[in-house]
Amino acid sequence: MPINEMIGKLGLSDLQLALVVIGIFLLLLVVIVNFRHGRARRKLNEMRSTGKFDPELGSQQRHEPSLGESDPAMSSSLLADSATNSSKMTIDPRIDCVVTLRFTEPIQATEILAEIATWPRFQFNWGAEGLKANWIDGDTWEKIQAGSAYSELQLAMQLANRQGPIEVFDLSDFFTHCQNLAEALGAQIDMPGVNAMLDSAKELDALAAQTDIQLSINILFDSTPLSWNDLGALLQARGFRLSANGRSFEFFNQQQLLFFSSELNPAEPVSQLTFLLELPLVAVEERPFEKMLAEGAAIAETKQGRLVDDNGINLTAMAVSSIHHHIDGLYAELERGGIVAGSATAQRLFS
Repeated sequence: MPINEMIGKLGLSDLQLALVVIGIFLLLLVVIVNFRHGRARRKLNEMRSTGKFDPELGSQQRHEPSLGESDPAMSSSLLADSATNSSKMTIDPRIDCVVTLRFTEPIQATEILAEIATWPRFQFNWGAEGLKANWIDGDTWEKIQAGSAYSELQLAMQLANRQGPIEVFDLSDFFTHCQNLAEALGAQIDMPGVNAMLDSAKELDALAAQTDIQLSINILFDSTPLSWNDLGALLQARGFRLSANGRSFEFFNQQQLLFFSSELNPAEPVSQLTFLLELPLVAVEERPFEKMLAEGAAIAETKQGRLVDDNGINLTAMAVSSIHHHIDGLYAELERGGIVAGSATAQRLFS
């Protein structure tokens, strides 16, 4: 029967037909998402029961010990790798979603590491810390260390980075792994609400968008462009280092990167040198803009250059004062958001 005759017999208007089509599409979408999620859960359960890693996750097959058993095949290097993969960061509730597991009896680190070793590579940074059991100095949280026992476990996932806030699927996937871990270890779990964490992620992303500022100053060598060798000799004499890519220079203060140059072509004369400062990544105490400006002025004076803004206009005292005022506002905005510029937390958020 032609589709037009069928629609006519059913007595459906164009609007009703459109709503029916949309409803069918949404129903199929839900079925597909549930199917994919269920398949992922089945894969995880299969890995737990067989002790094998999923090849798509780039892991090698190995046997994982069951709870309460020791496995001589699990080497100390494997445990160290597990601890490194899950605990590269220090957990910070200001930018992390934190899930807590509490044990009725202390759990050995080997049991925890054996479980989280099967976890996939998440899109967002995540970490694990344990509360040492029977520790004489009171509450001591640390990265999971082989040979230690823990009475509590904190698992955390970063809520936002420079790519944006965490999405509901990534957060739900992390929560699913935390719940499975709690079941495997016989732990009580304290988990925040998904909606609350998604709201926090959006707020954190908004703060990052407002304060993720890269400042720049430019040095024009109008009369005589510099050769790569002359520029390199000048900058290295002033304490700059050639970057790993061999095309730019970096300025440090006691191993702390303050600012760097844009990439240059070593085969071409340099008519403009640009210095760049990632403001949230350097502590206000370092006074990085002042140091960048001072180096730019000294180089310009030495090589008969001039300091200009991004539009090629000479950098005046009024312009510099305006930049200072803007910088102060950005630092204050970061502090109001609980993020200290140059801190480990800021380094993670703006990575």
